[in-house]
Amino acid sequence: MAYLVLARKYRPQRFEDVVKQDHITKALGNALTSGRLAHAILFSGPRGTGKTTIARILAKCVNCESGPTAIPCNACRSCVEITSGHAADVFEIDGASNNKVDNIREIRENAHYMPAHSQYKIYIIDEVHMLSDSAFNALLKILEEPPGHVKFFFATTEPNKIPITILSRCQRHDCRRVDIDAIIDHMASLCRKEHIDISREALTIIGREADGSIRDALSLLDLMITSASGPIGTEQIVDILGGLDRQSLFEMSQAIFDRDAGKIIDIIDRLYDRGQHMVKLFSEFIEHFRNLLVVKLDSGPRALSNVAEFEQQLMREQVREIPKTRINQILDMLFKEESSVRFSAQPRLAMEIAFFRILQLPPAMSIDTLIDKIDMLKKWLPQLDAPAYPIPASEKKISPDEIKENHPQASFPSTPENRQASIDPDEPAATSWEKILAIMAEEQPLLKACFSDSTAKKNASDALDISFTTSQFNIHFAQKPGNRDILQAICNRYFGEKIKISLTPRLPDADASRTKKLDARLLEAEALSHPVVAAAMKLFKGKIVGIKLLQEA
Repeated sequence: MAYLVLARKYRPQRFEDVVKQDHITKALGNALTSGRLAHAILFSGPRGTGKTTIARILAKCVNCESGPTAIPCNACRSCVEITSGHAADVFEIDGASNNKVDNIREIRENAHYMPAHSQYKIYIIDEVHMLSDSAFNALLKILEEPPGHVKFFFATTEPNKIPITILSRCQRHDCRRVDIDAIIDHMASLCRKEHIDISREALTIIGREADGSIRDALSLLDLMITSASGPIGTEQIVDILGGLDRQSLFEMSQAIFDRDAGKIIDIIDRLYDRGQHMVKLFSEFIEHFRNLLVVKLDSGPRALSNVAEFEQQLMREQVREIPKTRINQILDMLFKEESSVRFSAQPRLAMEIAFFRILQLPPAMSIDTLIDKIDMLKKWLPQLDAPAYPIPASEKKISPDEIKENHPQASFPSTPENRQASIDPDEPAATSWEKILAIMAEEQPLLKACFSDSTAKKNASDALDISFTTSQFNIHFAQKPGNRDILQAICNRYFGEKIKISLTPRLPDADASRTKKLDARLLEAEALSHPVVAAAMKLFKGKIVGIKLLQEA
């Protein structure tokens, strides 16, 4: 007898044998039991997750001599024929090679005939999304008004390519990607039946390569069985598949936590000599650190669906004493270096440099630690305020009142200690205004140009009168609501309180030509700083060669 691959030999024959698609098998079982099975059902999902298998089992359940039933007998004529693939009333059609309108017309014509010996005539169309538009249009009519003895079961990996008119007439069930632990358990069960000696670590590598597909996992397992003689270990799996030994990832992550650059170089050299692709290695290391962070954050199991349970336990042990801020810091650095490794002509060297940079990162301080340090600093502040030694009399501060008593003619700047001293209020106001103009020159140079010839007086403790001599353009520009708000904000920030500002503009006595020149310079400055001009220069990489002022009519 010809050799049957594991995927065919152990293909599920009942709903209970299907791996990790309970949400579908239970729903279909209830529909069969209650007599509410739809006439058109669509199974979608990733490759190798059981779509066509479930459709075949459902066909058995519908046409079983004891059915319709949720548990087919697998012994009657109909069940046996479906299992062998020679059923007279069940038609399996490949949508990729039978995608023309004539193929669907043939199905429509044959569908009107009664089944040979079963209760229903069943059409299973695999990869139904490959049908042409005209074929879908031909299929639509029979889906709208199907004969009572006909049922359609569709399977597809790309439901988004199916017209909405077809989707709306089907009951849809989505197969999920199978988690790695379920794949490993299923392969281990089959290996026991086949008397294959293989370690769970080796099965883990196969399960990870399968990427959620049961069929792909069994195909890889077949390859391992035929390629190896005797017990199968991780080294044989890595040599045949060219995959990555998971232990190497744990060794690399531990070397980073220990800041052991030499060990990292040794691991990279070993994997490079084995033929490991450096870009893929770096990508898998990023995913490994992502999983370490997920474990440290104690997220749910669905966040680690592609990590075996025993590996999750190893991760928990590895990061038990590592702060999550440190793991997050390393992961962030790995992402930043990923493009440099991927696009480098020497990815091995680029990866080594990336790890060196990571090792040079100072450990990140957690928020809790930072708060503790701040609290400790606060406890020391009162002690820092007290003098550590007696202050000599020559260095003691002398109050303005004491100086005034000895020097009646002295005057003092406006400071919190001597606000009551006899001073000229206009002098502090003038000094303050000069400082405000300096701030304005740095932050708002156009606005500062309006007050190039200005003075300020403080009429009250919270009122400032600004008098400026300038052109009519400057007067208008300074009194714009937005510019006045900017001036108000700068003054409030400088004095530390809200100040009432009054503007007193005066036109100069100079000739008209001087005024026009000043206005022209301000217009040029405003044009150069306009965001539209700046954006245009950046977009076209240009430069200003000249400014022409248009005269008003």
